[in-house]
Amino acid sequence: MSTLKITKKHQKHFNNPFPSTPRSLPFMHGNLIIHSPTLPPLKIFSFGKDFQMLWSTSNGGYVSISHKSLPSKSIWSTIPGQAFISAAMADTEVEESRGSFIVKDRDVHFHCDRQTIEDIALISSSDDDFLSDYMEFDHMNTKNPEFEQSPVLVIRGHIFSNGKKKRPQCSTRYCVLFDQKNSNQIGFQVKIGQPKFEHYQHRNVSGKYRRLRMYRKLGLLWFFMRRKGSARATPSEEEQREPIVGEGRVAEFNRVIFCYASEANERFFGFGEQFSHMDFKGKRVPILVQEQGIGRGDQPITFAANLVSYRAGGDWSTTYAPSPFYMTSEMRSLYLEGYNYSVFDLTQHDKVQLQVHGNTVEGRIIHGSSPLEIIEHFTEAIGRPPELPEWMISGAVVGMQGGTQTVRSIWDKLMTYKVPISSFWLQDWVGQRETLIGSQLWWNWEVDTTRYPGWQQLVKDLNTHNIKMMAYCNPCLALMDEKPSKRRNLFEEAKELGILVKDKHGEPYMVPNTAFEVGMLDLTHPLTAIWFKHILQEMVDEGVRGWMADFGEGLPLDAVLYSGEDPISAHNKYPELWARINREFVNEWKNRHAVKEGEDPEQEESLVFFMRAGFRDSPKWGMLFWEGDQMVSWQANDGIKSCVVGLLSSGLSGFAFNHSDIGGYCTINLPIIKYRRSEELLLRWMELNAFTVVFRTHEGNKPSCNSQFYSNDKTLSHFARMAKVYKAWKFYRIQLVKEGAEKGLPICRHLFLHYPGDERVQRLSYQQFMVGSEILVVPVLDKGKKNVKAYFPIGETCIWQHIWTGQQYHKQGSEAFVGAPIGYPAVFVKVGSTVGDIFLKNLRNLDIL
Repeated sequence: MSTLKITKKHQKHFNNPFPSTPRSLPFMHGNLIIHSPTLPPLKIFSFGKDFQMLWSTSNGGYVSISHKSLPSKSIWSTIPGQAFISAAMADTEVEESRGSFIVKDRDVHFHCDRQTIEDIALISSSDDDFLSDYMEFDHMNTKNPEFEQSPVLVIRGHIFSNGKKKRPQCSTRYCVLFDQKNSNQIGFQVKIGQPKFEHYQHRNVSGKYRRLRMYRKLGLLWFFMRRKGSARATPSEEEQREPIVGEGRVAEFNRVIFCYASEANERFFGFGEQFSHMDFKGKRVPILVQEQGIGRGDQPITFAANLVSYRAGGDWSTTYAPSPFYMTSEMRSLYLEGYNYSVFDLTQHDKVQLQVHGNTVEGRIIHGSSPLEIIEHFTEAIGRPPELPEWMISGAVVGMQGGTQTVRSIWDKLMTYKVPISSFWLQDWVGQRETLIGSQLWWNWEVDTTRYPGWQQLVKDLNTHNIKMMAYCNPCLALMDEKPSKRRNLFEEAKELGILVKDKHGEPYMVPNTAFEVGMLDLTHPLTAIWFKHILQEMVDEGVRGWMADFGEGLPLDAVLYSGEDPISAHNKYPELWARINREFVNEWKNRHAVKEGEDPEQEESLVFFMRAGFRDSPKWGMLFWEGDQMVSWQANDGIKSCVVGLLSSGLSGFAFNHSDIGGYCTINLPIIKYRRSEELLLRWMELNAFTVVFRTHEGNKPSCNSQFYSNDKTLSHFARMAKVYKAWKFYRIQLVKEGAEKGLPICRHLFLHYPGDERVQRLSYQQFMVGSEILVVPVLDKGKKNVKAYFPIGETCIWQHIWTGQQYHKQGSEAFVGAPIGYPAVFVKVGSTVGDIFLKNLRNLDIL
């Protein structure tokens, strides 16, 4: 059997500052063998109602799927003469440190990378013979397959090893199903049988995997695998036998590789909230929820973070909210279902290799004629968020800390500067303590009346000005022994109920988190949701109308859950379960407080929560997202630039409503390394976030080291100005929020969504973005810059007008350097656009223009 090794690195405080890339399976380059006398050289199979597959024996054989409305356009195809199904059994090693995870492939015990096609057939869900045959593959699942529309397309055959003498020679059956889900989506399932062996010696095959990697590096692997006659026919069932490994345990494949064609110049977008890149062609993208890291490759902070805490710096691929979904510049799109760890390998110019940890692969292929259509089709399947409450998007969300008097003092200043305010977000409502990394909260979700005396009066006074109160919580609970003023000890309550995640000894799993340990709620336990909804109800009873639902990315990969499910797949699912509990409470509360007939609908109150961790289906359960803990810097991988990339990549992945902390969060104030928020960075971040769905401040983890919106007259004046700019397009924001809830389209959009044929647009990253389809924003993201280079895309006949000077730009595909002094970000509207005209009118009425 394969092994899983999990290594804890929480307490390792002196580490390699340049950690190596995790080892992974090499690219599989096996042959495809046509092994059926009944398959014709060319045939079109129609399946479902709207799709068809072309089978051809040309150049070694391939299949190509298209929509009947556009039969010449392939939405998925294999590479002629090359295997598209492979499988392996490999050891897995996981390294874990404080919410950061690395998954490594270790020794490969056996692999099958040669493939035969023996049958291609159309079947219906009533085909008893097929169902009986299908169930033999599904040894991990006893349910019959559910087909939306018949007939279903089935490809069957064998995969087998290359016959090298020193490696076990094995083979197995496989089955690939394609079935239509709706008019624009195909479901696919890859099932792998148990391995059969001609000759098996029960011995350790350590070292073979390393030799395989060496051959690949030397360029010899492809030569040996492609030699004429190197593939051998699959042995008959009588010649094969199963290897028994251990007491009654049969070896199984735990890696399935799905390989298919890509074009050399095809660009891949999506994969959830990604912070460093927009296009992933040439990269290997792991899909695992985790901390994004501190620096993510930006120096010197990544060096320092890795040195003192194992892999704490992260890298370009680490993210809170990945998604196994992509769309391409060729209007192709695919996503995986389920929650197993997976890797999308796009390092080869002509193919995609999709590797899934498990013995089955399930997903969908999406047909769409444009990026907007693909997003709409994708979110139709996974789900979309509800409309945000209007109060949340009406003015600034003032994020601050300090206690009742501090809040009242800042509120007075903001009223003096006439800042439009929607709410005060007070994350320290639970009380605060000082730790090694700065000011941190007591994770016990109740108001701390010592820090906030007169809480109820503060809530009441804010409400009289239509300002809501927002708070903070997460699915972890801290020990409360040292907290002097507490009414409840939620950790002890959860422990007594048995709803905390357990370790292998059956005790609460104490998870290291920054400077202290916490217990995590077991969200698979049926009592957890009931209990935590009571906590949320008490928050709302205290006057809270919105909250940050933080964390969700740190479930240990060796945790023991109530449900008994695999913690590695549960790890990716955990943030969705966390969102679901919050969303269910919001819906239940809304139903109980719905405005009755005859009452003023404007008196209806609504709740909202926002979170950072997520996975594929998070848009269905989350209401609003934020991008987590960026550095207070100008850098590309973890500073202000990265938050633009995260905003746009998540939007391409179905996360319609997203935003970042104004000014960033992570502050470092060490003798040698200092990352402190400058006034200029803060002002530019205000300008950027004035064009996102929510305009929210954050003091950062070390408030005294950072410039704040309340620091001086300049910062307060600029904050007031940008809050009014944000208010000026509220009318359009309401439209876009409605569109996001109905179609899944993001508020902030990469230009690719509207100008997919412009190759220059396809290369854009953080340089500029659109708000809806009518506003173009070119933010200043570099220190000391007072102008930007704007690009006006090809694909639509329109004239762009600079909002501050009125200058117009007529030529498509042109660039222009545009002045952007502080207070005047480079923003353009379409001439003649109703949205543009109203926006300019509102700016004038607010004395901004």
